[in-house]
Amino acid sequence: MIGIIDYGMGNLQSVQNALDLLQKKNVITDDIAVLQKCTKLILPGVGAFRDCMENIQARGLYAPVKKMVSEGKPLLGICLGMQMLFEESEENGKTEGFGFLKGHIVRMEDTAVRIPQIGWNQLEFTGDHPLRKKLGHDPYVYYVHSYYAKDCREEDRIAVSQYGTMTIPGLVGKDNVLGAQFHPEKSGPDGLAILRYYTEEFA
Repeated sequence: MIGIIDYGMGNLQSVQNALDLLQKKNVITDDIAVLQKCTKLILPGVGAFRDCMENIQARGLYAPVKKMVSEGKPLLGICLGMQMLFEESEENGKTEGFGFLKGHIVRMEDTAVRIPQIGWNQLEFTGDHPLRKKLGHDPYVYYVHSYYAKDCREEDRIAVSQYGTMTIPGLVGKDNVLGAQFHPEKSGPDGLAILRYYTEEFA
């Protein structure tokens, strides 16, 4: 069972629809006991970093989720959910994230391009990774964001997208944690392939 973490914000239904399409059993819940029974977790995200973290804290999810992941339960963060995997964000003032990955979230600084980035962009793998062979030869994925991981560790970057002068970490991961800055549930066959990899093979 895949647990989709419900903290009152996020693209929960679209993620669930994608998992249903893949015929993966899933549940949307903020019940800690239910999440503990799930084999893997997904943390979606839409909105502002501070608001999301406040909601997670208010629902008593922060410490239990951090403990489960620290003990080895796989977690996939999507869009803002990916950003919350890092140490902190500067959005609406500095706010602490989960800290599973080293790095900070900053506002996109290249004023020569449209901010937020909304639309399709090419995903380029930075090294050898199992996902590289599972996606199309020239994968494009769908982004909607104004902030990105500026100082992500090189070894945690799986794939990136170029946007103006900025190199956007599109896929990141370390141990049992995986993050997608784009929306795999809205990224066609390649996005579904990423979700299939996570639910069937990851960690």
